[in-house]
Amino acid sequence: MPGRDAWAGLAVLAASLVLFGFTFELKDNPLVPVGPGFYPRIVLGITALLAAAVVAAGFLTRRRRPAAAERGIRYGLVAATFAVFGVYVGALPYLGFRVATFAYIAATNAVLDPPRGARDWLRAAALALVATAVIYFAFERYLAVLLPRGRWIGF
Repeated sequence: MPGRDAWAGLAVLAASLVLFGFTFELKDNPLVPVGPGFYPRIVLGITALLAAAVVAAGFLTRRRRPAAAERGIRYGLVAATFAVFGVYVGALPYLGFRVATFAYIAATNAVLDPPRGARDWLRAAALALVATAVIYFAFERYLAVLLPRGRWIGF
């Protein structure tokens, strides 16, 4: 009998394939070389492939998995990560994409791997800065997606 991972992978695979099919119903604009279904098809295709891998792994490995407490799963980290994301979503209109995203990535990094000294804080800040810059330039400059500006700081 497959485990929960295989069943979850199967559900994600089915949902991805259904949504992938819906992308063919989107109307193309003859003036635009890339249609509206192009990027969703890429994301949904990759999601379907990864879900199929999870299903295959779930059927191939049939061993008893220890309980969550035995595996050392810390559900508090999940709750903390969702809380940080909620604060990020709430702060986005006020701080703008660049400042809020920098703070979100740094805070999530600090929650998941608490810094133990100045060097760890510097690493978290550098990671947040580089990731924010890459995301910003990829979306704002390359893909021409307008990202939110902050009401409080106009940045």
